[in-house]
Amino acid sequence: MMEYVSLGRTGLRVSPLCLGTMNFGPHSSEPDSHAMMDKALDLGINFFDTANVYGRKKGEGVTEQIIGRWFAQGGGRREKVVLATKVYGTMGDWPNQSKLSALHIRQAVEGSLKRLHTDHIDLYQFHHIDRSTPWEEIWQACEVLVQQGKVLYIGSSNFAGWHIAQANEAAKARHFMGLVSEQSLYNLLDRTIELEVVPACEFYGLGIIPWSPLKGGVLGGALQKAAEGRRASEGAQKDIDKFRPQLETWEAWCAALGEHPADVALAWLLHQKAVTAPIIGPRTMEQLTGSLRALEIKFSAEQLKELDELFPGPGGPAPEAYAW
Repeated sequence: MMEYVSLGRTGLRVSPLCLGTMNFGPHSSEPDSHAMMDKALDLGINFFDTANVYGRKKGEGVTEQIIGRWFAQGGGRREKVVLATKVYGTMGDWPNQSKLSALHIRQAVEGSLKRLHTDHIDLYQFHHIDRSTPWEEIWQACEVLVQQGKVLYIGSSNFAGWHIAQANEAAKARHFMGLVSEQSLYNLLDRTIELEVVPACEFYGLGIIPWSPLKGGVLGGALQKAAEGRRASEGAQKDIDKFRPQLETWEAWCAALGEHPADVALAWLLHQKAVTAPIIGPRTMEQLTGSLRALEIKFSAEQLKELDELFPGPGGPAPEAYAW
């Protein structure tokens, strides 16, 4: 039985694992993608994440189209899903077809709604900080979308801690809800957000949605897979070579625990402050169904300490992490 959690300070209930769809189209066929979304609902996963730029064809929103055609099959699919997508990326060759101007936000929302075959987006996320657009403009555009019922909640992605503070203070001045989530790079090897982003999310009540929880598969039993003859991507192979001593200890630690490394890495994130739901980005049905094991793994304080020693983070929140 899936135990749902609140997304940050909101009353919105989501599954503690979020189905990432970036592989839908480039690596998973449309029939396979549809089957995985059906299976996700069967498993109780109701939180789906996408972006208008996913699909690797500029301006086409290939992944959103795949999801939209799945929604169009009916059967309560859209009603069951908490749908998250993103705005910022380049959707055309003209100057206002990217970033967070009010004009682009309006155009991007309409494009996503059309491709997704829906009349609203549950969580609309800024894919990156836009340093050239004032928050007054961004929030005014979002207020209109919320009033129109086209967007319900707003989130960020790849923001610094001070961006989160700046955004939510500007929203507060307008009596607007502001950001409710932050989607950020976070895993055992990438822990920089513990300095500033995690404390900002805790203070402002944002739920953290970690992306790349397995660091591109490096934390998912990469050494064992290499021994079995399964090739990693070039980028992942560089990380495997860089972190090989740690990974050898890591995979042995997981083996002693009797668990698969990918499940342990996801479970560790679920034990971290402010984390709502790590994003799982399956290419296959086996990867999707296997992820559920992470929800059952619990760590003792001693085990968490051992993982901190193996994969040391920045030392906690700033400034104590580097000063007094």
